[in-house]
Amino acid sequence: MIERGITAEITSQLEHEAAVALFGPRHAGKTTTALALAKDAGALYLDLESRRARTALEQDAEEFLMDNADRLVILDEVHQAPELFMELRGIIDRGRRGEGKAVGRFLILISADVNLWRQSESLAGRISHVHMHGLNVLEIEDGEKARGRLWLRGGYPESYLASSDEASATRRESLKRTCLRQDVPEFGKLLPARTVEDLWVMLAHRHGELLNTSQLADGLKLKARAVSSYVDLLTELFLLRRLEPWRPLSPRHRNLSKRLVRSPKVYVRDSGLLHSLLGIPDRNALRQHPVVAASWEGFVIENLLAALPPHARVRFYRTYAGAEVSLTIEHRKLGFLAIDIKYGLSELRSRGFREALKDLKPDRAFVVHSGPERFTNKDGIKAIPLREMAELLAAAD
Repeated sequence: MIERGITAEITSQLEHEAAVALFGPRHAGKTTTALALAKDAGALYLDLESRRARTALEQDAEEFLMDNADRLVILDEVHQAPELFMELRGIIDRGRRGEGKAVGRFLILISADVNLWRQSESLAGRISHVHMHGLNVLEIEDGEKARGRLWLRGGYPESYLASSDEASATRRESLKRTCLRQDVPEFGKLLPARTVEDLWVMLAHRHGELLNTSQLADGLKLKARAVSSYVDLLTELFLLRRLEPWRPLSPRHRNLSKRLVRSPKVYVRDSGLLHSLLGIPDRNALRQHPVVAASWEGFVIENLLAALPPHARVRFYRTYAGAEVSLTIEHRKLGFLAIDIKYGLSELRSRGFREALKDLKPDRAFVVHSGPERFTNKDGIKAIPLREMAELLAAAD
């Protein structure tokens, strides 16, 4: 079993807040992490997909939860009973008045950001939000082989820890079916799973590109508005990442506004699912596939965002003239970072990146590459391996 770095963050939040909402995709390890916490804390775990747990709460949720007022209560799959949020508000307020614990009262696991984020906001001032990613480079053993396996197989623990690449691929096919046959109907209501799958595959082929809903709509013979709703659903299920373009906040950058692209870039969040959607079975096939550089870029972005401390502003930068930065990060401790992401050492000198640095004037600039070495390139920019970049970001927490 791999120890998840997020466990310390959840524990810390529970020491200061009455409730913590843990958001993340299905099968990313939320339940496993919560059960480990339950064992250590003597918590009560309730799986709301279980009829027994739902029945206990439906009879009198307030009484049931107040009977366990001195324990941490873990509510898994809370989308099955969204009405609980109003009950929790009253119980938390009673705890503040001395009727049970005032902090560390509830850990709420949420597998989709569909209305539940807004419902959890009814607990404003009583809840904190923690986002759980798949496995990242700081949670696995150090080394080229382990990192390569994580890139190919992705961060779902069952996929990464599979006995072989073939077993991992089988597990990811099962994950895809679960997403399409269970999550899409459950959270997407009447959206047809087959159409969502076709869109998902099309987006995999356009991984890391600017989102063009009109082009996708033509390919699917749908209206652009319908495609937008499908993209929203896949994003809310934590299957896609929509990375927004950078916009100036400082007066020194205002003259750049008219030159910037306005469309977001879209990535399949898990690299293993990306490779499954594209039929890429192993590292050799990945190295020869046209998506290899874009796959590496998306993989790096997900790993860096998993390591990044909360409250960072994350964007990409691109102008119509070709200046580009893969990832910009603005954070009170880290400052303003510009990070270019390149697969292979031959790609480290980028005119677009140099031009972007002239525009942005960041505090620090890096190129994250796929090799193990750290060095300074001919432009004086630090080239750095992925793990070292992730460690640098995590140290700011």
